[in-house]
Amino acid sequence: MVAILQPAFPEMRPMRADEVERVVAVEVSAYEFPWTEGIFRDCLRAGYNCWVLARNDEVVGYGILSVAAGEAHVLNVCVRPDEQGSGHGRRLMRRLIDLARWHRAERVFLEVRPSNPRAIALYDQLGFNEIGRRPNYYPTARGREDAIVMALELLPPEE
Repeated sequence: MVAILQPAFPEMRPMRADEVERVVAVEVSAYEFPWTEGIFRDCLRAGYNCWVLARNDEVVGYGILSVAAGEAHVLNVCVRPDEQGSGHGRRLMRRLIDLARWHRAERVFLEVRPSNPRAIALYDQLGFNEIGRRPNYYPTARGREDAIVMALELLPPEE
């Protein structure tokens, strides 16, 4: 009998400053207009909830959440293109939602491109609802694209 080695399931953990370059590499591989290394470092410095999915030292995906005044905002969620479709985005989003609850946020907001139907479907499945649009929010090769603003109402924790 031949043993087939399966790739290790990625570990979820807080992002470390020494792996920002690997996070940026994932960002650049997935987005036409990626965040800069400085933006990621600023998020860490600001104390945002920055999490990675990592297999050994390889970053597979990441998520960033800010929480203030009873509200949470998903700032960025990304999974390496060759790892998409494996449930990693769902795992990251569930972690960010759990963190929002832990911080006692009443709702979670996010923006998503209308041209990203897979992300919209995931957010719908997680219970997010469209609450508005931000005109000309995202850069595109031909100008700007609106953002769909979505929100998830969090139930208060049971006492």
